[in-house]
Amino acid sequence: MLKSPSQNNTGADSVQVGGSHYKDMPMQPWAVMQAVLSPEEFRGFLKGNIIKYSMRAGHKDGALDDADKALHYARKLGEVTE
Repeated sequence: MLKSPSQNNTGADSVQVGGSHYKDMPMQPWAVMQAVLSPEEFRGFLKGNIIKYSMRAGHKDGALDDADKALHYARKLGEVTE
């Protein structure tokens, strides 16, 4: 389960739920999206994923991963709205 940023002193970019396939890339997909989308569009993307993973949690294998993914997107949203 994800720890709060104060517990592990890391931002959302340094964490990946369910593997390392995005973290191992030279540029994470959401960094590309943040570069090409407007701030409002990027926040909408993050909010959409929070909704998706929150609603999906508990309805398929890896339900805990889905809850953690929702928290991960919420952490990123908090970082970009500070």
